[in-house]
Amino acid sequence: MDSGQDGRDKQRINAEIISTICATGQGVAKQDTARRNATGQPARRQKKLLHRGQRKPRHGCKRGYQREYRRASIIFCIVYFTCIFLPLVLILVWSLTNVWPWPNLLPERLSLRAFTQVYTSGANFLSALFLTVTIGIAVSLLTVFAATLAARALVLHVFRGREVFRFATILPFLVPQTVFAMGIQVLFFKLGLANTVSGVIIAHCVVALPYAATIMVDVTQAAGTHLEEQARVMGASSFNMARFVTLPVLLPGILSAASLSYIISIGNYFVTLLIGGGNVSTVMTIMFPFLASEDRAIAGVYVVSFLAVTLLVFLAFEMILGRLGVRERKSLFGG
Repeated sequence: MDSGQDGRDKQRINAEIISTICATGQGVAKQDTARRNATGQPARRQKKLLHRGQRKPRHGCKRGYQREYRRASIIFCIVYFTCIFLPLVLILVWSLTNVWPWPNLLPERLSLRAFTQVYTSGANFLSALFLTVTIGIAVSLLTVFAATLAARALVLHVFRGREVFRFATILPFLVPQTVFAMGIQVLFFKLGLANTVSGVIIAHCVVALPYAATIMVDVTQAAGTHLEEQARVMGASSFNMARFVTLPVLLPGILSAASLSYIISIGNYFVTLLIGGGNVSTVMTIMFPFLASEDRAIAGVYVVSFLAVTLLVFLAFEMILGRLGVRERKSLFGG
């Protein structure tokens, strides 16, 4: 009797287990059917699609960001080159303009009148152009020489008052040019340097020295002294070490400092006018009155000629360095 009762209990328990499993399977099937009806895909397929759908927006966001960055870069380049080349184009058009009354968008008549008037007016413009280039080259050479020595002293040597000397090299940054020019004019009058080309060159060197010194300090720190030490160990003389080791290593900074000093010098109007006293005529002192006059075509000719000569000076400067065997890996003009 007990064995029969135990068998019936086991059958009843097995039947309950089977019915529970069937009910669970039917529930899962119903849920799968409902999802299939809602999405048209089975549950497992829907999970895969859900995971894929979560990953796709991430890739899509990255592509969207890259697209936005590319678009912003293109817009920035367009604005940048427009700000650079549009004024040059306008200056060139002004130099070729004979009549351009307001409010016309385009000039009425083009001619070479301004070029003819400037280049046939005598030696005034040519002498001013030659003097401007000469002052600019002298300023760039003197400033780079002084900035290189100052940078090597600040970087490679420890001495008392080094921080004071460092502050003195950037002091012209902190003084407005108007205050500086008026103060140095009084000093130059006492020294006999006012109204002279030498006085203008010295004043321009003081203005350009902080920019050149800042560049040369960074370049000297980056170069270090390990190459010079190796040259000394190999028995190189001071001259050969300076020519074949120090100068090529510092050349990128030297070119940058010289270019910046030259540009600061040739573009300086107020210091040149105040220190030169009208006796030193550069292109800037001649060109500014025409900018304020009604005949802007003359000023346009000065600007175009000045820009062309400046580019030729930079090209000649690089060619000279190349002939001397001292050259950057990449030249200024892509050679």
